[in-house]
Amino acid sequence: MKELVAILVPIAIGCVLPLMIVWFVIRKKMNETNQRTQIVLAAIEKNPDMDIEELMKKISPKNKLLKEKLLAKLLWGSIITFLGVALIGFCIIQAFIGGMTTIALQNFSLFGVVLLGIGIAFLINYKTGKRMLAKEIEAEEQILVAQAENK
Repeated sequence: MKELVAILVPIAIGCVLPLMIVWFVIRKKMNETNQRTQIVLAAIEKNPDMDIEELMKKISPKNKLLKEKLLAKLLWGSIITFLGVALIGFCIIQAFIGGMTTIALQNFSLFGVVLLGIGIAFLINYKTGKRMLAKEIEAEEQILVAQAENK
């Protein structure tokens, strides 16, 4: 029985869980699209002379600006880096104090190093993206200012 669990748990975590996450995300997007379609159809039935293009702009999800995407990377990079450092610090303290098995300590420290690496990768991505997309971010801001002045 233990052998079966030892085989099924990694399969479930490595295969089934990612597939379920992808399925839920796709299902959520499909439901949102169907809801927008129903809203447009109901609006057309009530008022056939309505400007559908303007309605679609109002009910469609807003695209994030480049600056917002970069700030999200900075936020997640900071959070994940902090978690990695905290977990590594916890492991160091546990190594000095004792009370934790060596295998568990190695697993926790490995997980902390992985978190630290992912967090640093997000921070590097933020820095390079900020440098490479500076002109595009400035152009987006000018477009937003122009749109605000036109309203």
